[in-house]
Amino acid sequence: MSTFDEFFKQIDRYHPLSQETKSELLAICHIDYFKKNDLLLQAGDRPQHYYFIQKGLLGYYLLDENGDTVYKMFFEENSFVASTAAIIEEQASKFNIVALEDVQVISYRADKFRQLINKHHDLALFHLHYLEKNWVVKKEPLEINLKRESAKQRYLKMLDNPSLISRIKQHQIASYLGITPTQLSRIRKDLNL
Repeated sequence: MSTFDEFFKQIDRYHPLSQETKSELLAICHIDYFKKNDLLLQAGDRPQHYYFIQKGLLGYYLLDENGDTVYKMFFEENSFVASTAAIIEEQASKFNIVALEDVQVISYRADKFRQLINKHHDLALFHLHYLEKNWVVKKEPLEINLKRESAKQRYLKMLDNPSLISRIKQHQIASYLGITPTQLSRIRKDLNL
């Protein structure tokens, strides 16, 4: 099995690529390794890369006005990760991307990827379908639920992904839920966890 098989399998979930497109995409890809707590992207920097996680866990966070870490998302294996809005707008990222475990990723430069999107219709369709599903369809209910559901209800939904819950620390979960670790402890106590 090739190092890139799962990468292309995940792309094909959104839109299949021709062999020519795959070859040209492969030419801009390389494998990178990051140690736990390494930053792949620091807020204030312009993002240069898209990443596909082969092994490990990444966190996507910002620092609030008090300097506290606020997690927006966690990304497990077989996920595509980038500061997408900053790449599209060609601006500095508002978010940090951190390795929560030792990580192996396929990385590819955003500018080279954009050139390939302009050249290959099938790659453009992959990117469009990926953005629609992950930045529109998937994101909208999360934003609505953040306003309508309690932290306890959101935590119960997180428990539907036990592999993720077992990999992140309680203070990171609390940050993601927008509550304090003490409040999370109370929720866990109420749920007998």
